[in-house]
Amino acid sequence: MTTATPLNLQVRPIVAADNPLIAQVIRDVSAEFGLTADKGYTVSDPNLDRLFELYSEMNSAYWIVEHEGLVVGGGGVAPLACSAPDICELQKMYFLPQVRGLGLARALALRAMEYARQQGFRRCYLETTGSLTRAIKLYESLGFELIDSAMGCTGHGDCEVRMLKVL
Repeated sequence: MTTATPLNLQVRPIVAADNPLIAQVIRDVSAEFGLTADKGYTVSDPNLDRLFELYSEMNSAYWIVEHEGLVVGGGGVAPLACSAPDICELQKMYFLPQVRGLGLARALALRAMEYARQQGFRRCYLETTGSLTRAIKLYESLGFELIDSAMGCTGHGDCEVRMLKVL
C-alpha cells in the first residue's frame, strides 16, 4: 500500500528497482554521521545492495520514502537472527537531511511495529549508536527501553546502544 504524505512524500513497499537507490541513501547518511564499514555498522552489511530480496523473506518488510519521485529514506523490520522466534528487529531506518524532522521516522517505526504485531512478534529489538541522539530520543518516545547486552547476531559490533520494546 502506498501512502501519500505532505510535501509530495510517498511511503511505499520496497521494489527491486529501489535497491541501488536506498543503498546509496544508507551510504550517504552513514558517511554523514561517520558510521564506517570498517566498524561494523549497517553500511558494511553484505546484503545492503539487495534489500528488496532480503525483505521479501517471510515476516519481513521494508518501506521506501519518496520525495518528488526520489528515494530519500526507508526503514524496515525482520526477524532478529539467532534469537527467540517472537523477537523482531527494527532495521535500516535512514533518512536524508531534507526529510528529517517531518515525523517520517516515527510513522515508519509505528508502521513496522504494527506489521510485526500482525506477524506474531511480541518484542522488537534495535541497535544504534550514541551519536544518533535524535534517533535514540525517538525510540524512547515509542516505548523502547535501553538494555545492557546485544541480542541476536546482527554483526553490528560498534552499535553500543541496544533497545527493546514489548509490542
